[in-house]
Amino acid sequence: MFLSIIATAYTLSLLLFLVHGNTCSGDRNCEDIVTMPLLDGLRATLKADLDVKNMNDHLKTYIASEIKKGFANAMNDVMKQIVNTGLEEINATIIAAIQESLAEKGVTYIRWGRKGCPAGADIIYTGQVGGNSHANRGGGVNYLCLPNDPENGQHQPYSNAQVYGSEYELGTSYKPSGWSESMNNKEVPCAVCLKKQRSNILVIPGRQTCYDGWTSEYSGYLMSGHISQQGRDFVCLDKIAEPLDNNNGNEDGALFYVLRTSCGSLRCPPYTNQADVFCVVCTK
Repeated sequence: MFLSIIATAYTLSLLLFLVHGNTCSGDRNCEDIVTMPLLDGLRATLKADLDVKNMNDHLKTYIASEIKKGFANAMNDVMKQIVNTGLEEINATIIAAIQESLAEKGVTYIRWGRKGCPAGADIIYTGQVGGNSHANRGGGVNYLCLPNDPENGQHQPYSNAQVYGSEYELGTSYKPSGWSESMNNKEVPCAVCLKKQRSNILVIPGRQTCYDGWTSEYSGYLMSGHISQQGRDFVCLDKIAEPLDNNNGNEDGALFYVLRTSCGSLRCPPYTNQADVFCVVCTK
């Protein structure tokens, strides 16, 4: 681009020199004389006095304008290239920073009934499920995932016990279809999981599969306490639940019962009466 501008300026300057000449003399106020052969075979010459001052002024103005325009266009192109390159580099840097940040960030969820996390999720800690006793009428109602390596507080004389262990209540009339009664009265494990590069988590009751665009972490049965006991949160207990250990004592505490549907205000269909309620934990 710059070479083209210089070449143009040189050509125009040469033209100006040829027209202007260099024969200004006397008091002719630089009215130049242009001399040129009339015919190659003749010695005669044609002389004409031309006033080219105005022509020179126009040519100078034109040359200056073209040079200015050429440099302006060239600079615009250079600036556009610099800006475009800069934006590309900035965008690449931002995208790389976002990807690096997302690689370490994600969502957490509790996997009820299992000691480990599903494939693709990192385990933060494993523990046992606890909560308020089913016999208490006040206090907390949510289940807790208590870590297996607690940092215990000091013993106090005042009793307000609300943190108990939990057990499966999966007798013949309570267990989900296909589950073994050997899980009955066993303590319940849990795991806190981290799924990286996710920003949303959704627990869907009444389904075993996630909706389009969502990824299933695990599926299971919706569980809570018994209707005759203290109110409890609903949790999604893994369909391949396992016991915390091999202890068989019926020690109660925060209990897990499988839920059943009740038609009426709950429309059937699409639901069915006295049925297990599935659940699925989804991330996106």
